[in-house]
Amino acid sequence: MSHHKPAVLFNATTQPTMLTLIVLASISAIAMNTFLPSLPSMAVHYNTSAAIMGLAVGTYLGASAIIQIIAGPLADLYGRRPVILWSIAIFTLASFAIIYTTSLATFFALRAVQAIAASAMILSRAIVRDTTDAATAGSKIAYVTMGMSVAPMLTPALGGYIDTFFGWQGNFWALGIIGLCVWLLAYLDQGETAARSKQNVWGQFKQYPILLTSRRFWGYCLASAFGSGAFFAYLGGAPFVGGVIYGLPPEALGIYFGAPALGYFVGNFLSGRYSIRIGSDRMVVVGLIITLSGLMTSIAVDAAHLDSALTFFGFMTLVGLGNGMTIPNATAGMLSVRPDLAGTASGLGSSVMIGGGAALSALAGIMLRPENGALVLNTIMATSVAIGLACILYVMRRNRILNTP
Repeated sequence: MSHHKPAVLFNATTQPTMLTLIVLASISAIAMNTFLPSLPSMAVHYNTSAAIMGLAVGTYLGASAIIQIIAGPLADLYGRRPVILWSIAIFTLASFAIIYTTSLATFFALRAVQAIAASAMILSRAIVRDTTDAATAGSKIAYVTMGMSVAPMLTPALGGYIDTFFGWQGNFWALGIIGLCVWLLAYLDQGETAARSKQNVWGQFKQYPILLTSRRFWGYCLASAFGSGAFFAYLGGAPFVGGVIYGLPPEALGIYFGAPALGYFVGNFLSGRYSIRIGSDRMVVVGLIITLSGLMTSIAVDAAHLDSALTFFGFMTLVGLGNGMTIPNATAGMLSVRPDLAGTASGLGSSVMIGGGAALSALAGIMLRPENGALVLNTIMATSVAIGLACILYVMRRNRILNTP
């Protein structure tokens, strides 16, 4: 970590303020969540089924995974500021273009382009690592994502009301306007924090094998990916569970859908408050155990035929709580393996997480049927978290071996 001037709002010669970091970290979640209550009306517009329309989530996540593999090394090479500004500009144009689409194929293509907003998310974390030492990076990332968690908590509900009064196109007008505002904030406040790389583009991408051969990097990466996989499966399956199985209207579904974000906010606060004291690795373990406990309880309630929209979405707050403790600390672990490759590590790690999430989101959408209720979705989510727990326990064992004289 090199020395950086203290943050000054709207001064592009200093590191960005916490406000800007939170907004940059949030825009991808806003783009992913806001329009979800509109999926049924969009299915009517494009003359397709709700299940096919639900692939909009997987499309966005899959494109995000690819984009982040590229964005991380480019940001290490050219700097955080230009990559962020170009990414948000492209996202904004794609958001406005979706409003005028008439074919499903065009919508999915532009939805993939929208996913470039994920660059801002991963680079906000890299900026934290640029400006913060390893011991406190997990805590600061947690505070950034605590603010970010407000977005998925509020935007589905807001999206539901926008859909009710302005139609599904209203949500993409809103996303385009948000993109303009975020670009302006980044332009005025996002000072460069990365030292200029002396390598060329190919040389920067050749750094990937350094991370790909690190067992510690993979352990942190997979713990985060499988832990958050529960949430991504939720994104793909919860609209179906809420709308079809429990019969919730769009505005009610939007409110219920934000339940994990409430837990995520609390989990991020706990991470920011206690990660330094307890240790990042232990915080990851505790987070995964909380997530798994909530899902297993939900499965038990479902098996006893006592489930309802309230119980299903209520237990999802524990999924959010656990993720709020897991993701910031696992991310800090990934970035600490090679601090000089923070952008590359953030991009690669997030790409694996998002790519796995896209697969789980699609799997949930394919496997859900009205007759099996929420049980299948809960089972997919619980299995993913259990694998993540095994991964972080391996990392802790590996760290003990490396630190043994």
